Formats: sequence, C-alpha cells, structure tokens
Amino acid sequence: MLLDKSILELLTGYKNKSIDPVDVINEAYGQIDKYSSKLNTLITVRDKQEVLDFLKTLDSSLPLYGLPYILKDSYATTELRTTCASKILDNYLSPYDATVHKKLKEAGAILIGKGNQDAWGHGASTENSDYGMGKNPWDPTRVVGGSSGGPAAAVATRMCAFAIGEDTGGSIRNPAAWNNISGLRVTYGRVSRYGCVAYASSMDTVGPFGKTAADLAIILKVIAGPDVYDGTSAPHEVPDYNLELTKTPNKLKIGIAPEMFGAGLDQEISNNAQDFASKLAELGHQLIDISLPVAEISDAAYYILAPSETSSNLGRYDGIRYGNTRDLFTQESMRRIMVGTYELSSGYYDAFYRKALKIRTLLIKTFQKAFEQCDVILLPENPIMPPKLGDLISDPLANMLADLYNTPVSLIGSPSLVIPSGFHKNGLPIGVQLVGKKFSESLLLGLGHQYQQVTEWHTRSPQL
Repeated sequence: MLLDKSILELLTGYKNKSIDPVDVINEAYGQIDKYSSKLNTLITVRDKQEVLDFLKTLDSSLPLYGLPYILKDSYATTELRTTCASKILDNYLSPYDATVHKKLKEAGAILIGKGNQDAWGHGASTENSDYGMGKNPWDPTRVVGGSSGGPAAAVATRMCAFAIGEDTGGSIRNPAAWNNISGLRVTYGRVSRYGCVAYASSMDTVGPFGKTAADLAIILKVIAGPDVYDGTSAPHEVPDYNLELTKTPNKLKIGIAPEMFGAGLDQEISNNAQDFASKLAELGHQLIDISLPVAEISDAAYYILAPSETSSNLGRYDGIRYGNTRDLFTQESMRRIMVGTYELSSGYYDAFYRKALKIRTLLIKTFQKAFEQCDVILLPENPIMPPKLGDLISDPLANMLADLYNTPVSLIGSPSLVIPSGFHKNGLPIGVQLVGKKFSESLLLGLGHQYQQVTEWHTRSPQL
C-alpha cells in the first residue's frame, strides 16, 4: 500500500512524480470505506470530490503537499462539524479554524475526516462516545484506547498519512501504544491549543500520530510555534525536527525508576520495557537507576485537578449560547463535572484542590531532580493490555488507572514519545514511553528514530 510508506517517502514520490497524491487520497478513502464503520473510527468524513478539488488548488512545493490527514474531533474546523464526540455539539460548524488545522492546511495537508474519541476527552478507551464505541483494529472486541482513539486507529489502518490527537492525561500516548503507531505528547505550550475544545486547560496539548518518529518530526515542524491567539503558547524557536533526527548523541543516560515497574503492571509489558532498555544499551546508551517516588500518587492529583478544570470549561455548554441541552452529557462527563465542582466548592477547595496543586509542585521537583541524573526517562506506557469492550466503561476507577504512567508527565508539562516496542503473547501491540525535559522533542524523536532503524515493530499493521 502507498500509505504504508513514510511521510518522507510519499513527499519524495510526489516530487519526482513516481507517486500521484490522487492515488494516495483514493487509497485513504478506500480504507475508510472498508473499516471506518466497522471500527467506529471516524465521526465525520469529508466528501472525496471536495478533497480532490482542493488538491488541484494547492502548490505542489508546499511542505506537506497532498497528504491526507485525520483530526481528532475536538478541533474547530470550517470544513467539517466539530462534535467532540458529544450530541451536545452534534451540528456545530465552527466559524474559524483551530491553529493546528490552519497551519496544516497552509502547508498543503488535506483534512479528510474527524476522528472518534471519548466525549470531551473523558476516558481512556473511546467508549464514552455518543457516536459509538471505538474498536481496536488489532482485535475489534477490545478497546482502541483514548481519548484520541479514532485518529490512532485511522493511522494504524492506513486511512491517512498522519493524524492529530490531543493529550491531557495520556490521550495520544495510550492509543498510540494500543494501535502499534508512534505518538507524541509535546511540551505544554509547544503547539498552540487555540481552537481545541478544552478539557483541562493547564494540561491539554496538541500533538501528532504517525507510523514512525520520523513522521512525527516532519509534522511537528509545521504545527509547533507561538500563536498570538494562545497566551500559553511558548515563544521558543522551532527547530527543524527532521534534520535533528540524525544528531542524537550516541551515549545518552536513560533513567529507569524501579518503583514504576511494581504491582499492577502486566508482566509481559514490564519485560518488554526491559527489553527495550537493553536494545538502547546495545546502541551505546547508558542505563541508570533513578527514583520517582511521588509519581505513584500522580493519578490521585490528576483526577482532582482535571475534573476541577473541566467542570469550569464545560460550563459554557449550557444549551443557550450554543449547542444542545446539558442532559446529553454522558455519565462519565457528568461524573467528572460533579466531582470537579465538589472539589472547588467552599470548604473543600483547601482539602482537595490546593493539596493536589502542592503534589503537582512536588512532582515537578521530583522529575527535575531525576533529570539531573539522566537525559531521558523510560516508562511503561499502559499498565494493562486493551480490555474487552465494556470493561473499562463499566468500571470508572479502572478507566482512571489506565493512565497510571501518563499522568505524571501531564502534570509536569514535559514531552513524551510513545513508539511500538513489541507484541504481547495475545498478539496485541505494546508501546513504551520516552520522557524528556521540557522542549527536548528533538532528543526524544532522535532516540526513537535510532531504535526504529534497528527494529521492525513499527512496520506491522493490523490484518483485518
């Protein structure tokens, strides 16, 4: 398949005329026709003729010319409705484009659909969607991960060349691991959040899905950078991440925290992470023990802070200013709104919210101390393999614990790269997480690229 090729191979083929972007777009729509309904991958699909007509208007010299891509349905777009997987916004058509979409469009990429997700980002499985549960392409009886499950499955099944997710508590990293693709949570502020439906504003990040770390590097170069519409966007210069891939030092210090490999972690996932570490050692990197004691309670802090922020953010959806009535919120969304409102209420703010903020500060200091000893921290991505459909949605606590290894990174605002690292005995993919200091995306992508040059896990795709 053409969409098995890397983004660089596709762009090179376009340039030398060996690949026609029309064929790539047709192939993407062919995959959508075959699998999207079966897996509940996409909420809205753009008319193919409209896409082909738009392609004719593009300058072929644009950096992402002709690449079809999928957006998580939490981003405002003028071409397609934005639902955030909730019937509250069932017919909402935005009058403006999210900055990430605007940048991609100006770079020549073409939006072809909006991906399914947990409504409002509330979940780790894409089961909490008003448009049907998302299903895992490796085993449709299991969850696809979340909340950005649809975009991840779209990349895995080759419905697009790349996709854009949104990561608050693991919503890019979780489905990347469970779909055998690469996903990047960027440093908080590295990519503008303007036009993204807010979940927890102090942790929301915009990031890419791709087949490889090299794919992510090409996309990040386009979408990163400051934005006058987002006061939290960082003013830092944007490097050419693709050129930086080959500049990764040959001897990095890789930190491993033993307490993050304890009870509750699937043994095969643990062994896989250790095998990954061994491969990095073979590449010349040094493995060192570090300590992350506070990380064990990060989930508790996250699930105080995130619901508190979402209870405020979702107050605007009152059925009066825009959108449908609030009785259309899912049970999971209502649970988080109620919990957050309670935590912020008089008499409970100090008992819960303020304490969670103190834990967050302590967690930041804990990671800062760890990064004095190492360059990159290696963590498992998921504590468990994808559960059967219905298992997580029926157990709210298990749903929260699925983000056990993600929430520490979310709270400190650091970047994290997830890449494929092998397969479980049940045949499902496993991914690992590489965490870096703030704005160290080049280092993480380069390390991931090194690993993918000597392994082939990322080349496998689901056989539906």
